[in-house]
Amino acid sequence: MKNSFEWISISDMFAGIMMVFLLVAITFMFVSQKQSKELIRKNKELSTLNNHMSEILKAYSNLQLKINRDLVREFSSDLSKWNATINDTNTIRFNELDAIFEIGKADIREDFKVILDDFFPRYMAIINKYRNDIEEIVIEGHASNIWRGANSLDDSFLFNAVLSQNRALNVMRYCFLNNTTKDERDWLMRILHSNGMSFSQPLESEEKSRRVEFRVITKAFNNIKNIIDSDILRN
Repeated sequence: MKNSFEWISISDMFAGIMMVFLLVAITFMFVSQKQSKELIRKNKELSTLNNHMSEILKAYSNLQLKINRDLVREFSSDLSKWNATINDTNTIRFNELDAIFEIGKADIREDFKVILDDFFPRYMAIINKYRNDIEEIVIEGHASNIWRGANSLDDSFLFNAVLSQNRALNVMRYCFLNNTTKDERDWLMRILHSNGMSFSQPLESEEKSRRVEFRVITKAFNNIKNIIDSDILRN
């Protein structure tokens, strides 16, 4: 009889263990099923995002190419005499800052005002063609890391930040007040900005680092940035 009770006890124990394993298996099955559904959902989201991203990239590339062709066609014969360049991001860069400003000053030289009087109305004629696609027009002032009399690199950065901002602002002010129509001004009030970059984006030499740039930022570019920053990619 004693052996019978021991056998029943062992049988109950194994039955209990089997129930535990069964519960674990069922739980694992539900968890796996939930994870599988989540994975399927995530893959669908990523597939949709990929298609959307491809469309935006294609639109961005086509738009950049069109703007670039128009800018090069319009200004290619003037770039050498202005000592300016157009790069593949459609940034127009005016070099030789000594020809634009006096050393350490932000007032625009008269010779550069003549260039702006020629350049900016033609520039706006091109930009206006893509008005619905433009997010921002930025006039940037850039500097080298040199500041005579600065006691440290920190001081040089801060002094140049103020100077480059004032220079960019003066170029923006001159273009806005002297070379735009009333209709253009209403629009530019929303999208035109000036930035002083100090020496945060240096080029290969101190001379080339000192420059003024006109940059076009399209809505397609910002859409790409928004997707990159989206919760889907972060998760």
